[in-house]
Amino acid sequence: MEPLLKLQDYTIRFATPDGDVHAVTGLDLDLAPGEKLAIVGESGSGKSQCWMGVMGLLARNARVSGRAMFGDRNLLGLTQRQLDAVRGAEICMVFQDPMTALNPVLRISRQLTETLEVHRGAGRREAEKQAIAMLERVGIPDAPRRFRQYPHEMSGGMRQRVVIAMALLTKPRLLIADEPTTALDVTIQAQILDLFQDLVTETGTSLVMISHDLGAVAGIADRVAVMYAGRIVEDSPVDDLYERPAHPYARALLQSIPRVDRATADIRPIDGRPPSLADLPRGCSFAPRCGYRTDACDAAVPPLADIEPGRIAACFHPVHRHTAADSKGSRT
Repeated sequence: MEPLLKLQDYTIRFATPDGDVHAVTGLDLDLAPGEKLAIVGESGSGKSQCWMGVMGLLARNARVSGRAMFGDRNLLGLTQRQLDAVRGAEICMVFQDPMTALNPVLRISRQLTETLEVHRGAGRREAEKQAIAMLERVGIPDAPRRFRQYPHEMSGGMRQRVVIAMALLTKPRLLIADEPTTALDVTIQAQILDLFQDLVTETGTSLVMISHDLGAVAGIADRVAVMYAGRIVEDSPVDDLYERPAHPYARALLQSIPRVDRATADIRPIDGRPPSLADLPRGCSFAPRCGYRTDACDAAVPPLADIEPGRIAACFHPVHRHTAADSKGSRT
């Protein structure tokens, strides 16, 4: 099966007065039609900037190279008009804060119907009918009344549902969700994740879920790509990653997650800090924080390589080869 999206040697730099900031470096990634992919990592790992670049939403000082093939089109080579035709129609993005994604001075009705009118050529009445039906599908009670409200008249969870409804209205081939539950309470988080699972499965849309929380994506992803310092360090099927993480950073992330079946004393924070993206080390970026560090780790950047069928990791000393019993990263 041909990938829906293929990133090749995908690199993002930000030019600053103090030098270039290496947000994403030489990233290679395939996404299959209908696949649910989680992108995880600490803040500053480059996961959000990576997908903002795919959407063409980076700051003006960004410099992007490589290829981002969406079918037979390189998104990085499209004109602004061509990109506008893709965004909203074939690729949609749900942002972390719904208040920044919704226009506060326009009613929800106009913001939803405009999407269908622009990208699907729907008339006003048909657009209203489809928009209200989508609000009902995402679990908004009394949808016809809510349809006429302004964003400030809704709760945070309800606004996030509106943003999801807006993204799904055009039945996009790819939906990118950037930390969509961070600002919500735990109960609403679970509802939103269940909603993504149901709607994406129902529509056949490919999903990219960006998160710093491995626990939040455990039940929704088919596959997890772990990013660190602008690079993918592990890419594994979700069950394999949670049961036997290969990269020391993936293992450390899992051990730092609070779990109901683990004593608080067993939670292990990751020592040290991520490196500056303006001054990356010569070798493995995680080496200064890694308990498996050797001279080889300081001398060269480990390439992404097959460690098992369907799994790749960028590590000279994959953890699961040392000990399986020591790996306690199971699903939360």
